[in-house]
Amino acid sequence: MTSVHETAYPRLKPDFTEQELLAIYSPTPAELKYVNAQYRQASQRLFLLIQLKLLQRLGYFVTISAVPKAIIEHIGSRAQVRVPSMDAIARYDHAGTRHRHQARLREYVKIKQMDRTAEDWLQDQALQAAQTKQELPDIINVLIEELIQRRYELPGFTYLFRLARASRATVNDRFYKAVAGTLSSDIIARLDNILQPAPARSIWDSLKREPKQPSVREVTDFLQHIDAMIGLAEGLPNTDDIAATKREQLVLEARALDLAEMRALKPLKRYTLAILLIQIQLQKAMDDVADIFIKTMRSLHNAATERLRQYHLQQSDQVERLIGQSREVLTVFNETGTSDQRVARVENSLDGEIESWINECDEHMAYAGNNYYPFMLVGYAGKRSLLFKCLEALNLRSSSQDETLLRNVALIQKFRSSHRQQLSIAETGLDILALDWLPEKWRHLIFGKRQSTAPTHFHRKYFELAVLSEVMDELKSGDLYVEHSGDFDDYRNHLVSWEEYEKEIDAFGELVGLPTDPAEFVAKVKQDLQTLTKEVDARFPENGPVDIDGTGIVIRRGERPKPSPELQVIDELIREQMKDASILDVLTETEKWLDLHKLFGPLSGFEAKVDEPRKRFITTLFCYGCNLGPTQTARSVKGPSRKQVAWLNLKHVTEQRLDKAIVKVINAYNRFALPRYWGSGKSASADGTKWNLYEENLLSEYHIRYGGYGGIGYYHVSDKYIALFSHFIPCGVYEAVYILDGLINNQSDIQPDTLHGDTQAQSTPVFGLAYLLGINLMPRIRNIKDLLFYRADRTEHYAHIDRLFRGSIDWELIARHLKDMLRVVISIKAGKIAPSTILRRLGTASRKNRLYYAFRELGRAIRTQYLLKYINDAELRKTVNAATNKSEEFNDFVKWLFFGGDGIIAENIRHEQKKVIKYNHLVANMIILHNVHQMTRILKSLQAKGYQLTEEILRGTAPYRREHINRFGEYPLDLNREVEPINYKQDFVL
Repeated sequence: MTSVHETAYPRLKPDFTEQELLAIYSPTPAELKYVNAQYRQASQRLFLLIQLKLLQRLGYFVTISAVPKAIIEHIGSRAQVRVPSMDAIARYDHAGTRHRHQARLREYVKIKQMDRTAEDWLQDQALQAAQTKQELPDIINVLIEELIQRRYELPGFTYLFRLARASRATVNDRFYKAVAGTLSSDIIARLDNILQPAPARSIWDSLKREPKQPSVREVTDFLQHIDAMIGLAEGLPNTDDIAATKREQLVLEARALDLAEMRALKPLKRYTLAILLIQIQLQKAMDDVADIFIKTMRSLHNAATERLRQYHLQQSDQVERLIGQSREVLTVFNETGTSDQRVARVENSLDGEIESWINECDEHMAYAGNNYYPFMLVGYAGKRSLLFKCLEALNLRSSSQDETLLRNVALIQKFRSSHRQQLSIAETGLDILALDWLPEKWRHLIFGKRQSTAPTHFHRKYFELAVLSEVMDELKSGDLYVEHSGDFDDYRNHLVSWEEYEKEIDAFGELVGLPTDPAEFVAKVKQDLQTLTKEVDARFPENGPVDIDGTGIVIRRGERPKPSPELQVIDELIREQMKDASILDVLTETEKWLDLHKLFGPLSGFEAKVDEPRKRFITTLFCYGCNLGPTQTARSVKGPSRKQVAWLNLKHVTEQRLDKAIVKVINAYNRFALPRYWGSGKSASADGTKWNLYEENLLSEYHIRYGGYGGIGYYHVSDKYIALFSHFIPCGVYEAVYILDGLINNQSDIQPDTLHGDTQAQSTPVFGLAYLLGINLMPRIRNIKDLLFYRADRTEHYAHIDRLFRGSIDWELIARHLKDMLRVVISIKAGKIAPSTILRRLGTASRKNRLYYAFRELGRAIRTQYLLKYINDAELRKTVNAATNKSEEFNDFVKWLFFGGDGIIAENIRHEQKKVIKYNHLVANMIILHNVHQMTRILKSLQAKGYQLTEEILRGTAPYRREHINRFGEYPLDLNREVEPINYKQDFVL
C-alpha cells in the first residue's frame, strides 16, 4: 500500500519549532472570542480550540490524544487555560461532545462533509486524474487538492488510496481495451511474433536497440532496424489520446520487462505495452537519425572552420607575395611610357607566369572573408554516403507552404550517383530563381564567380553541401520537421488551440504581471527601456568602475574581499569537528531521516515488493550515484548481489522518481536555518559540466570547449547552494536551450524567479522567452564589448553612453507577433511543450519563421535593459558572479562524488545515462543536507561555548564539505546502527 508519507496528505509532525507553533497554532482574537462564546467551562473551550486549529491545519479531525503535547500546551498557554490530564483528554475523545464540537467547527470554518454526491464527484476526479497519472501518490495528491479547493473535509487516507487504486485500474483497463481490444488477427499475429523466443536476440529485445557511434556501417544497420520498425508500426492503432505522462510511464514499464515477463501479462495489457513501445522507439529512432545527420553536418562545418584557420596561418607568406606583386604591377602602371611598354614591363615583372598568378589569387580569394566552405569537400567524401542514407530514412516535411528546399533535396538524391563534377542546369531542371535561400558564398562556389551571363552548369558537390547545410538549419529551426519523430516533429501541434489561448490569456497576464494587449505591452517595454536608459546615462559620470573607450565599454573589477580572521577560525573549527564517516554511512543516515526508499516501488505498481527495500535502495543509489557499477558495489558492500543491484535500478527506478527524491531532500534542507544566511531561495544559477562517456553511443560527442568525448550535466543550483534540477544533454547542444526548463519543472519548496547563467545564456531569444514567462534572466557577462545595445527610439541620443547603442528596436514586429509568442508561453505553462523544445527552434535564424525574429527583437529590448543595469550597478555584478561561482563549486562537488570507474559513465543507453546523472545529483544533495545538519550542530555548540557568530560569518560558510568523508575502502552497510535524529529546530541568536 502507498504510504501516507509519499503523498501531500496533511499530517502532524512529531516536533515543531517555536516559530512554527506561533505561526500555525496560535489562535486569533476572533477565534478566542468564538470559542469563549460557546462554552464557559475552560476544558471544553480548550478542546474546541484545539480541534479548530487542527482542522485549519490538516483539513480533517484527529483525536486529541494523538496530538503532540507541544501543540496542546502552546494552544492552552495562548488561551490562558490549564491543560487537562491525559485521562480527561481520553474521555473527551470517546465522548459525544467531540462530535458536536466537530459539527459546530465545520459550520464555523465553512467546510463540508463528504456525502454521496461528493463521493460520486470525487470518483470522477480520480478517474480524470488517472487519465494522466500512473503513480498512486500522484493521483491521491490531485484528489487532496480538489477536496481542499471545494472546501471538503478530507476523508481518511485509506479511502483515498483505495479510490485512487480502483480508478487507475479502471482507466488502464479502458486504455488496454481501446488500444488492443479491436486489433485484427494479422496485427495480433505480428505482435505475438515479436514476443517469440529466439536463439540469439528476440525481436522484443531488438526493439530496445540504441544507436552506437555514427559510422556508415552502423547507420546502414540502424536504418534497416528503422525499416523493420516501420513495418511493425504499420496499421497499429493511434495512441495519441493517451496523455504524454501516462504514455511515458507505460513505456518505462514495457522497456523494463523482459520477454518472459511480457508473455506472462494478460493479453490486452501485453499488446498495449508492445504497441506503445514500438511507436515510441520508432519516434526515438527517427530522432536519432536526425541527430546523426545534424551532428555529421556540424562536424563538417567545424572541421572546415579549423582547416581555414590553419590555412590562414600557413599561407601568410603567400599573402605577402601576392601583395608585393600587386604593388609592383601598380608601380609599373604608374610609370611613364606607352601602353605597350607598360604591358611589357608588367609581363616581365610576372615572369610570364600570368596564369599561375591568377590561380594563386583565385585560391586566396576562395578562402577570403572567412569562407571555410571550400574546405568542407575534404571531409565530405567520407561522410557523403552516411548523410544520404539519413536523408533516405527521414520523411521530411515543410512546416510552411515553401517546399523549395524539399525539391532541391529530391534533386540531389536523383543525381546522387552521377560522377560528373559539373551538372547542366537545363538537364537537372534546377530552378535558379528559387534559390533565394542560398548565401552568396555558396553561390560563388556552385556557379563560379566570373559569370558574365546566366550560368549553365553548377558544381554538384558544392550544391549538395549547400542543400544539406540548409536541411540541418531548417531541422534545427523547425522549418522542416520529420514524420514519426518526437523531438523533430511539428512543434505547432503541441501548442494550445486559439480557443484555449483566449480562455487563459487574461489569467496569464495577471499571473506574470504583464499587459497582453499588443499596444499596451509594447508601450510598457518601451517606456521601461527609455526610463532606465536615461537613469543610467545621468549617473554614468559618477560610475567610477565603468568607462567607454575606443574599443567599447570597460568595466574594472573591484578588489575581492578577503575572508575575515573570525570566519577562518570558525571554518577551521567546523572542519575539525565534522564527524568522519564513509560515504555509505552518510547516505544511510540521510535515507533513514527521509525514508526515500518508499518512493521506489515497482514500476507497474502491482508486483510484489522486494525484501529489505531500504538496504537495496541505498546500495543501488551508492552504485550508480558514485559510479562504482554493480559488480564493484557487490564486492564492496556485503549483501546484495550484482544482479540484485542492477535489477532494482531497472525495475524500480526512473528519472521521475529520482526527481521526487531530490525534491524531498531539497524540502528537508530548506527547513534548516543555516541556508537562509546563504541565500533567499529567490535566485538560482544554471551551468554545465562535461561528463566523460565511451564513444560507442549517440549522446557521446567531442566537445571543443571542454575537450574529449562526453555529454553535459546541466544543473540549476539555488543561491542556498542546493541543486534544484539536472539535465543530461549532448555536448553539441547550445546549453542555453535548457536554461529555463529547470525553473519550469522545479517542484520543490525553493521557487526562484531570478536565473543566472554563464555566457551562453546571453541569447536574445532566451531573454525574450524568459521575460514572458516571468523569469528574471541575469547571466554572467564576459564579452560585453561584443554585445549590442539597442535604443528604444532611433531619434533618441544620450550625453554619456550614446556610443554604446548600435541599433534600435522594431516595436511593430513585437506587437504584430505578440499573440503568437504568448501562445507559446501559455503552452509552456500548461505543460504542452517544454521551453527547451521551443528554444531549439529559436536557436537558429530562420527566414521563414517570423516567430524567431519576434522573440529575438523582444529579447534585444530586455537584454539591453539588463546590460544597462549590469554596467550601472556594481552590487548586481557581484551578485551575478557569486551565483555562478556557486554553480561551479557544485559542479566540482558532484564530480568529486563520482569517483568510481575513472569518472566515465559506463552506460551506453541514453535513458540510463540520464538516470546516472540524477542518481549523482541525489547523492550530492543528500550529502549537502547531512553536512548542513552537522554544521548546524557544531555552530550551535560553538556559540554556546562563547564564540561570536555574525551574519557575515554564517554567510561565509558553505555545505560543500568533503574532508570528513571517506570515499574508498570497504563499505559496511549497518542499518541497525543508531542514527542521530534530524533536528530542524536549531537556529542562531545573533
